[in-house]
Amino acid sequence: MEYHNPVLLKETVDGLDIKEDGIYVDVTFGGGGHSKEILRRLGPNGKLYAFDQDPDALENTIDDERFTLIHENFRHMKRFLRFYGVKQVDGILADFGVSSHQFDVAERGFSTRFEADLDMRMNQKSDLSAFHVVNEYDEEQLKQVLLQYGELRQAPAMAKVIVEERESEPIKTSEQLKSVLKRFLQHKKENKVLAQIYQAIRIEVNQEIEALKEFLLQTPEVLKQDGRLSFISYHSLEDRLVKRFIRNGLFEGEPERDMFGNYEVPLKKVGGLIVPTREEIKMNNRARSAKLRIAKKL
Repeated sequence: MEYHNPVLLKETVDGLDIKEDGIYVDVTFGGGGHSKEILRRLGPNGKLYAFDQDPDALENTIDDERFTLIHENFRHMKRFLRFYGVKQVDGILADFGVSSHQFDVAERGFSTRFEADLDMRMNQKSDLSAFHVVNEYDEEQLKQVLLQYGELRQAPAMAKVIVEERESEPIKTSEQLKSVLKRFLQHKKENKVLAQIYQAIRIEVNQEIEALKEFLLQTPEVLKQDGRLSFISYHSLEDRLVKRFIRNGLFEGEPERDMFGNYEVPLKKVGGLIVPTREEIKMNNRARSAKLRIAKKL
């Protein structure tokens, strides 16, 4: 089984405009598909640093003297690059999706397809798991998680039911959670609603939105002038943040203008939105919601 079939492989690496002797960062290493393609295009003096917080990804490390794999969350990119003596790089690649491996290993608890303990931790050392979110968050916290990260209109009612049901016994497994929420899982929309519920809990467990914001704020400082970003998002929450940050350098509001009405932003988009072809989606169904945005440092 493939650990992870890299999405938009050629387009994403093309977007970095690789220089043979450049320094690049793949902040979502996973199975190493994007990293291998970057290394293929680098010359003998090029360098690639990769990040992944999932211990399973460490087994995919690449035996290449130009390559260094850092076992950390990408929210710590700047700090760990400086540890290796790197202040600026020529390009940064990020594929924000959950890897195929994480979905396909039942005990990780990421997939709606399997009976598993409620876990969903990308970093197995983390104290916060799906079990803690479902069983220890109060009703208001649960409502906000389901509303903000799952964009579920029935979030208030779902949170109320979870809190009521867990009073008799803890909700420990994915099947128990499905049973508790079965009234909200209409037959035709069951898979879609379940995916939204799982997405919401997973984002909370892994603090994905906070990590993404921290990471994005570091990119202008870490990139050299004319350095490139290639970012793949899979849901609207991530894509909106990426799009706004590339456009404004902010997540909310507008940048301040000078007396002439002009404003300076650190990045400029390169080209338009790129999505997978029908052929790629046919070969890899998980690519269907991928959106690639490319930018450069001004």
